Amino acid sequence: MEYKIGDIVRTKKQHPCGSKLWEIVSIGVDFKLKCQGCGHIIMLERQKAIKAITKKEMEKQ
Repeated sequence: MEYKIGDIVRTKKQHPCGSKLWEIVSIGVDFKLKCQGCGHIIMLERQKAIKAITKKEMEKQ
């Protein structure tokens, strides 16, 4: 699956705030994801991020 900055994705595990939705903020060697529930930003290695993402919800306009 192809990901772009601004895409909203769903992950297997939820964030402690309860949200499973994340916005892709940066793509490169690492993915930078912003929680849609609380705004917390995390960085994951590309391989781990792709493995954690279950589906693409929508693209941000």
